[in-house]
Amino acid sequence: MAEAGPFQGKAVVVTGAAGGIGTALCHRFGRSGARIAAIDRDAAGLDTLAAALATHGTDVATFACDITDAGQCVATMTQVVDRFGGIDVLINNAGITHRSAFADTQVGVYRRVMDVNFFGSVYCTKAAWESLRTRRGLIVVISSVAGFAPLLGRTGYAASKHALHGFFASLRTEAAGDGVGVTIVCPSFTDTAIARSALDGDGSVTTHPQSTLGKLARPEDVADAIYRAACRRQPLAVLSPVGKLARIVSALFPAYYERSMAARLKHELER
Repeated sequence: MAEAGPFQGKAVVVTGAAGGIGTALCHRFGRSGARIAAIDRDAAGLDTLAAALATHGTDVATFACDITDAGQCVATMTQVVDRFGGIDVLINNAGITHRSAFADTQVGVYRRVMDVNFFGSVYCTKAAWESLRTRRGLIVVISSVAGFAPLLGRTGYAASKHALHGFFASLRTEAAGDGVGVTIVCPSFTDTAIARSALDGDGSVTTHPQSTLGKLARPEDVADAIYRAACRRQPLAVLSPVGKLARIVSALFPAYYERSMAARLKHELER
């Protein structure tokens, strides 16, 4: 039985829905009575997700889409509006990362990370904008602690997340007059496939081991926290104790933060 809440009967779009945090978000908002539009490149993964959601009575539709293609984003959001009558919440969740030193990273890797993490979110938001504005909806952006603090070996990933903060915080100032909310969420290290499929400097999947700061979060716990932030239309949600500490220390003592973070992670780049 669906919970009573602010998203009951609302159309919620989730990108990167076929795995990790995206799948957990679909289930969490589905339990609240939301109707789910699940978007991903992985059509088979979407089928599995849809079957699981339908078992719990969630109204779900899936859409195979490459969010780095602006035309596909427009076509997909048009289909979502046709299916659900409009878009109440857009969760820009899809993302990729890399683990590679700048000196060893090809420019194409940076372009790929920016295309997915930043431009994919921009394309989806642009395509959904008129419906979001009509329905005075909400945009949720899944960023990272790397959106406000440096992260060794992930220059492109950090750049994409910083770009999300600059873009969507600025959009919030424009969207307020139309009643559209913007919530930026910063999880810390989470146990998802993004770490296991991180790109190396040449674009292949890296064999560099991943280190973490703090305990790995469960996708389900992250989704719960995102849901609560969305219910409050919270402008910024930094989810973990480590993330909150990183925000304070990196702002007040940047040199110390950089040294300590680099010392913890530098072995990732050793071959």
